[in-house]
Amino acid sequence: MTYSVKEIFYTLQGEGRHTGRAAVFCRFAGCNFWSGREQDRADADCNFCDTDFVGTNGKGGGKFKTADALANAARSRWKGQGSPFIVCTGGEPLMQLDSPLIKAFQAQGFEVAVETNGSLPCPPELDWICVSPKRLDKLVQTSGDELKLVYPQDAVKPEDVSKLNFRHLYLQPLDEAEVDHKQATVDYCLKHPKWKLSLQTHKILSID
Repeated sequence: MTYSVKEIFYTLQGEGRHTGRAAVFCRFAGCNFWSGREQDRADADCNFCDTDFVGTNGKGGGKFKTADALANAARSRWKGQGSPFIVCTGGEPLMQLDSPLIKAFQAQGFEVAVETNGSLPCPPELDWICVSPKRLDKLVQTSGDELKLVYPQDAVKPEDVSKLNFRHLYLQPLDEAEVDHKQATVDYCLKHPKWKLSLQTHKILSID
């Protein structure tokens, strides 16, 4: 299998349970909820995406013909000490992230995390599963380590997913220029304390 990757880079995780943790991000090209083209946004299953996942022209991106080739490229990006951590994201990473690639990452010493919209089942080898649902009717991955819900959104409400089998529940304010949703998200967490607040700290700090 050839893997199409938008970018690979070393940074701090900005969201959710692992906020502040050094990580290699491997952003796969493509998504099953939006083409990535602005002309298609209004009709997309997820019309509030804030990420460029189109093509393979990002930093460290490209087409990798084998799992080992991609794992080696990712390992070369790790600049820290100790056990390396990789976050597989997109777009929708599970369109490409498969068991052979996960095992290749792990052979390089990586703890492997995924950030997925939950519309595709996760391979069992993953070390950390973070689901950020965008369509309740297409949600098939209903268990994992972390559920991170963008709030508010029309298609999925917190009460729709609060009883699913996840160890950690995070509510993250929708990043929208016209409206600041942070206070509404804080208020919801205060009223429903099983939810914890997640902020996009990489945007606050202006880091990749």
